[in-house]
Amino acid sequence: MSFNQSQTEAIGHMTGPMMVLAGPGSGKTTVITERTKNLVLHHGVDPSRILVITFTKAAALEMKERFLRLMGGRKYPITFGTFHAVFFQILKYAYGFHSGNIAREEQRQQFMREIIQGLHLEYEDENEFIGELLGEIGMVKNTGIPLEHYYPKNCAKEIFEKVYQLYDDKMRSKRLIDFDDMLVYCYELFDQRKDILSAWQRKFEYILIDEFQDINKVQFDIIKMLALPENNLFIVGDDDQSIYRFRGAKPELMLGFEKSYPDVRRVLLDVNYRSPREIVETSLRLISHNTQRFDKKIYANEESVNQKLKQKAEKQKIRPSNHVHYNLWESQQQEGKNIIEQILQSCRKGYTYNDCAVLFRTNTQPRLFMSQLMAYNIPFRTRDNIPNLYEHWITRDILTYIRLAQGSRTRKDMLKIMNRPNRYITRESLEEETVAFDVWADYFYQKKQHWVAERIEQLEADLRVISRIGPFAAINYIRMGIGYETFLQEYAEYRRINADNLLEILDELQDGAKEFPTYEAWFSHMEEYTKKLQNQKKQQELLTDCVSLATFHSAKGLEYPIVHILDVNEELMPYKKAILDADIQEERRMFYVGITRAREELHIHSVKKYNGRELDISRFVAEMQKA
Repeated sequence: MSFNQSQTEAIGHMTGPMMVLAGPGSGKTTVITERTKNLVLHHGVDPSRILVITFTKAAALEMKERFLRLMGGRKYPITFGTFHAVFFQILKYAYGFHSGNIAREEQRQQFMREIIQGLHLEYEDENEFIGELLGEIGMVKNTGIPLEHYYPKNCAKEIFEKVYQLYDDKMRSKRLIDFDDMLVYCYELFDQRKDILSAWQRKFEYILIDEFQDINKVQFDIIKMLALPENNLFIVGDDDQSIYRFRGAKPELMLGFEKSYPDVRRVLLDVNYRSPREIVETSLRLISHNTQRFDKKIYANEESVNQKLKQKAEKQKIRPSNHVHYNLWESQQQEGKNIIEQILQSCRKGYTYNDCAVLFRTNTQPRLFMSQLMAYNIPFRTRDNIPNLYEHWITRDILTYIRLAQGSRTRKDMLKIMNRPNRYITRESLEEETVAFDVWADYFYQKKQHWVAERIEQLEADLRVISRIGPFAAINYIRMGIGYETFLQEYAEYRRINADNLLEILDELQDGAKEFPTYEAWFSHMEEYTKKLQNQKKQQELLTDCVSLATFHSAKGLEYPIVHILDVNEELMPYKKAILDADIQEERRMFYVGITRAREELHIHSVKKYNGRELDISRFVAEMQKA
């Protein structure tokens, strides 16, 4: 196998630190496995002293299998593993931990459930709140930020500190650790027990790390200790693909690597073997707008790429065309319909569903598109959990209002919405399982609380209005006329979360209700959609030919002949939460990851209206195009 000059230099590196900047499709896995082979066969390094780390179990397994094939099937005692697997191995020897000490996800959630219930915290969606708290606890541990210096996003600082401490105490009392603890415990162990650190330094003399741009501070601190004193640290990554800031990974760690290791050798894998020149140059024009990055010139290997495309064109009778396409659609409905037509057209040319991927920024974006795919009976697989809009607690509130308007008088329904917005109605006023409005209002008249009684009478009048209008108008009336939107804004302020995210649910629900003239038609659609979605989730693992749907985060590391990117608009790409320059640069890196997944065709789709609101085309579209 022949290698280009940069690959040869990286593969031949022997001792000391080296940083390999590896752009998309540049053969980084080949470089890591070939360099490992080189150490063993040509430099006589003991294989048991080589450690190869990557970020996912699947990537570690693939790396191991590729090395095995490279060595003709002969096995060597090289350690291939994730950070967590390697660190847990170290903790096993130090503390006698075994797999039973690793907390299961359901255990972590149950501990957190008990804590937030014990503290009597208010929230709407318990699972969502628990997930957010656990995510923030992980952020504190992964970044090494002292707890007293961390400002939480989901609750008050003093509450978060209490939750953190209670969770940590509960885990320790059960002798359980989670994946974040593995990093913290390992760092503390190496920091406090130099004898143990020294033993592991002798064990792992050569360390190779894949996807280094995804490393967090605690992982890097441990690796720096482990690599001493020889510092035979070989890191491979692309700072332009660092997209896990929310987990503590920052490109600054890779950008600052040369400060930690002034004698490091740097090599750039500057040839892209994956994509044609048009896609490569488009991606570089985009990412060059980031200021915090290593400057890179990447070239498409036109001979290799064009040869593949030419063979495919001859075989499938595909006429050569542009590799990058920009589309602007009136609405999401039109966007989805046209993407489906383009996918079907690709299949008529000889491509398969497997060749096509539809990518997006957030996991809520593809909901409408998924319903369109199901209507066309096009099989698809989602790489993310796409929440069902109709199961969101906001949707359930709206449906409760409509149920009451249609005649429900259950205590359960009334309790759910009676203070959304706040009408200052007490639970004690509802004793019967079936509610009568006149009796209910009379309860407050007798208590001389006329203003509460009048609000109950107004609620009854509002429900009469809702009963006479259609779904779209009803949602609008509930949010504006009744004041449900005010309730959401107050709830967001209490929870210290962005109200726009909650209002977006209402926007999506209301926009989707437009096409249904009656409640019956709307309810029927919801039921059918939910059933199809459940069946699709059950069946998707059995599908052998299907369109892939994925967020940019989930698509990282993958590649497809044809890539469609949804909703390339301001507020979505870059996302509306991105305010600071560092946030915008992260958004640009995410988009860069998305567009570099394309091997042959890249389709960028923007819409004029999103959930009924006008949105501008993303600034990234202009940045991608030639001046």
